[in-house]
Amino acid sequence: MVKNALQAQLLKAGLVDSKKAKKITKQAQHEQRTGQDHKASLIADIEKTQQSKQQKDLELNAEKQKQLEQRTLKANIQQMIQQHKIEKTEGEIAYQFIDEQKIKKIYINQQVYNALVAGSLVVAKATPYVLLATALAERIEQKMEGFILWNKSEENTQTTDENDPYAAYAIPDDLMW
Repeated sequence: MVKNALQAQLLKAGLVDSKKAKKITKQAQHEQRTGQDHKASLIADIEKTQQSKQQKDLELNAEKQKQLEQRTLKANIQQMIQQHKIEKTEGEIAYQFIDEQKIKKIYINQQVYNALVAGSLVVAKATPYVLLATALAERIEQKMEGFILWNKSEENTQTTDENDPYAAYAIPDDLMW
């Protein structure tokens, strides 16, 4: 049981645990018997513990705030994608693109296919894959990466081998099989 009000307050504030309270009690009894005064060191220890706890709390709050901002930004981007997606794109032409090292396929009409090949539309990641205008896709990509899957305007960064006999022959991006 706690013997004085200071210990009760420290326990209630969470600055010390029951072991530390017992230690403080024993030290106080020892000081009374020997006549030594270690209250200043105890107060310094308490302040040091309190400062470290405050620092830890600040770090945890900053991490939580960062995670909250990330979730909010992601939700805002998903809402932008849903509001500005191109409607009525269904058709017979299969369009293939890569998402997370897997080839995905959507069926689109000829007009949308031509716009994708020309680079005025891009494929965006949503619950179903959607098509967006390039200007909006650039704004989304500036805010957070990972939502735009395929963009025709991106440069082809593949390097070719010097001894490749087919290096002179260009492969069209819109090749249909």
